[in-house]
Order: sequence, then C-alpha cells, then structure tokens
Amino acid sequence: MLYLIPLITSLVIVLLFIKPTMRFLTRAGIIGIDQQKKDKPKLPTSAGIVVMVGFLAGIFAFIGLNTFLFKLETNLLYILAAAFSVIIITFIGFFDDINVSRSPRKDKGLEDIRIGLKQWQKPLLTLPAAIPLMAISAGVSEISLPFLGPVNFGIFFPLLIIPLAVIFVTNATNMLAGMNGLETGLGLVTTFFIGLYSILLGSLGSAVIAFSAFGALLGLIYFNWYPAKILPGDSLTYLIGAVLVTSIVVGNLEAIGFIIFIPWIIEFFLKARSKFKARSIGLLQSNGILCPPYKKIYSLTHLVMKLGINKERNISMSLIILEIFLCFLVVFSLIY
Repeated sequence: MLYLIPLITSLVIVLLFIKPTMRFLTRAGIIGIDQQKKDKPKLPTSAGIVVMVGFLAGIFAFIGLNTFLFKLETNLLYILAAAFSVIIITFIGFFDDINVSRSPRKDKGLEDIRIGLKQWQKPLLTLPAAIPLMAISAGVSEISLPFLGPVNFGIFFPLLIIPLAVIFVTNATNMLAGMNGLETGLGLVTTFFIGLYSILLGSLGSAVIAFSAFGALLGLIYFNWYPAKILPGDSLTYLIGAVLVTSIVVGNLEAIGFIIFIPWIIEFFLKARSKFKARSIGLLQSNGILCPPYKKIYSLTHLVMKLGINKERNISMSLIILEIFLCFLVVFSLIY
C-alpha cells in the first residue's frame, strides 16, 4: 500500500498539469513535426518536463509522509541523489528540445524543424547526471554479471561504472524512439517491473524511484499514444534512462537491468552500424503503411517493419510486448 503513495501522487500531478504544459510549449514554439502522419501536424514536444514535475512530486510525497508518519528505514539520501540526477538529465534533454528552426529542413526525405544537440555533445552533457550518484557512492560495488558471476569493482564502481552506465543508458534510451507511444510505453513497462522487482528484493528506495516515474508516465500515455497530442522529446527519453539507471544502481539490480535493457542494447549496436546517423522512424506511404527509410536495418523499428508490421501503433505495441516478455522472464527467474 505504501508504494501507491508516490505512484498516485505523480499520476495526479501529471494529469493536472499536462494540458497547461501542452499550451505553454505550443505558445513558446517548442514543437516538433509528427513525421509519420499524412498531414505532418506540428505538436508540442518535451513531455519530459511535466513528467519530471510529477516524478518529483511522487518522490517528495513519499519522503514527507515517511519522515513524519511511517518512519520506515530506507536510505533517503539515495532517493534524493536519484531525483537530482533525473532533474539534471531532464533539463539537458529540454535544452535539446528547444533548439528548433522556424523553417523545416530535409533529412532522408523527412521534414523536421528540430535541430537538437550534436551527437558528440550528448554523451558529454549527460555525464553531469552521474555526479549525485558518484558523490554518495550509491549502490554496491559487487555486481553479479551474466556468465561471469559476482565481480567486485571496488572504488571503480562509483568513479567509473556509474558514469559510464549513466552515459550509455540515457543515450541508448534516446535512440529507440520516434513512434507515438513507444518511449512512454517502454518506460511504463520497465518502471513498473523494476518497482515490482524492488519490492520482491526488499529495496524500498528503488521501488519509490520506479513507481514515481511509473505514475507520471501513466498520466502521460493517453496524450502520447497514437495519434499523439504531445511528443516526448529528448527530455522524456533522457528522463526514462535516468530513472532506469538510478533505480537499478540504488536497488543493486544490475543483473536484472541488463536483461530488461536488451532492446536498447540491440538498438545501440544497430545505430552504431550507421555511425549513429540513422533514425528509427519510417517513411509514410500513400496507403498509410510505414517503410524503413534505409536498405539496411538500423533500428528495431526497421526490423519490425520488415517483418510486415507497418502501422505506427502496431510497431510501438510490438516492441512494448517484447519488453513485457523480457520483464516476465526476470519475474519468473526471481520467483522460481
């Protein structure tokens, strides 16, 4: 029951502020083109801002009630460090989102008005998000790695493993994107199951982080599902990545995190084939289906299209179902 506090709080906050946020972003010109629609609508982007507000509300609702009422034993410093990491990374994504042009530009036959940050800038700018976790030496230095078993990284865990994890996870999460509801849907699945794993393994702090994000994403999904009324922007993809890496580190869930992050790991290597220049979205045909804009497969979305799943909502749903399957594998491994 206690875990419902951050979930419900973040959900309510997002539902209260999502429409005013959409109006504000539109008036401020923070918009993007919904590429895979016939009329190419311009929609408000950077949904991560309102999700961050909901996430923080859930975090602080739990901290406040726990301090004055429940008084449960949990490391609040870890939770606060995670919250600061999410704030830093979300604003980095927001800076990327607000870099727009008033005149559309062409890229692989697609029109876009978002310019964004350069590819080499993104890993460097996401590094500061690791500092709060590094400063308090969050997590446990001994990690159970697949096929290798327990490995103790000692001081290299906070000084090397954490910053590398933050850079990789946040940027990889940003790569598998571009379909209505895809980023939010994947975020919903992963945060829910990480929260569930944390409960099963007795990590209250990790559960609070995950369920705060889950509630906020639950409030967004209606507005971001096909046909979207707001686009996620890098602020949301980076936020989801930050929530995943912080909750995994705080809960010592590295082995579990590796399994549930498999789609993004695959996406990273597929994008590396294109030297990180390819995009995940498809080209809209006159009959309403989507086709990959490249001959080679540079994204899981392109693979799904080549398998004959060519409607935007179906592409998103297919990848979300894949993530649910991976998460259930972990649940069964924990139970049995």
